[in-house]
Amino acid sequence: MTHDSLPAITTDETQLTQVFQNLVGNAIKYRRTEAPRVHVSVVKNGGQELIFSVRDNGLGIDPQYFERIFVLFQRLHGRGEFEGTGIGLAICKKIVERLGGRIWVESQPEKGSTFSFALPEEGK
Repeated sequence: MTHDSLPAITTDETQLTQVFQNLVGNAIKYRRTEAPRVHVSVVKNGGQELIFSVRDNGLGIDPQYFERIFVLFQRLHGRGEFEGTGIGLAICKKIVERLGGRIWVESQPEKGSTFSFALPEEGK
């Protein structure tokens, strides 16, 4: 796991930690046979938002499922393939929206995924 220099921000630490734990945990869980590689980064978006990203080299997701994965109890894999309840990304979405942000994914099957979420910059 690698990361860029990450800024100090004022927000709900517990909830933001839960978002990162879920996104990094999924990056490790939904991996291919090679060792997982996860990178966390952040960029400023025109002074209005901070955009955090968690990029992996995992299984990837077909674009037709991009919206579905953020819905409560929606799973792309059978229960026998991977443990989990199907609530993690829905919780991430709820937290990010509660903090005034938005969340999305960019991915291709077998090419990995990048989950990004934007939060308003402090004082904006």
